Amino acid sequence: MAPQVRQSWMSVPGLLAALTLALVTCGGARGEDPPPSTVDFDVRPGGQEHSFSRSLGECTCAFSYAAQGGTNEQWQMSVALSEGGGLFSCSIWRPQGVSYLYFMQFKVEVKGCTIEYAEAYSQAASSAHKDLPLKREEYDVGESTVMHKQGKFNSMLAKVVIVAKPQHHEL
Repeated sequence: MAPQVRQSWMSVPGLLAALTLALVTCGGARGEDPPPSTVDFDVRPGGQEHSFSRSLGECTCAFSYAAQGGTNEQWQMSVALSEGGGLFSCSIWRPQGVSYLYFMQFKVEVKGCTIEYAEAYSQAASSAHKDLPLKREEYDVGESTVMHKQGKFNSMLAKVVIVAKPQHHEL
């Protein structure tokens, strides 16, 4: 079951953008915090499952998918930690704003963290587009995963954003 905090965050427009900006600008501000990282990767059609992941601090973000149509598309994954490491963010998106691939499935999993907020989009903000969220019935958000709902997902994906809390293990 989703934590109550996650549900209330989803009803506040713009909170995610402000939080993501804070994570990117604060992460790495002090010498001990790892700097944010953005990496290009190809999303490949062909119907086979593919995966791409990045780690920062104790958290890992892994994007798995299977898609059909067209040719490879260049996507980006960005990971960041807030100052002091209290929050981890992972964003996966197509910089052009839309994907022309038909996604058969997708899953984003965080390891070492617990999801506090997540949103998936069929269209990502770019110079020509605005963020367009998927309908809530198209995907599920769990403690560590965001994934398509079988039979409900309309196969359009352009962006997934997650904000999570690292799981600190005391000795």
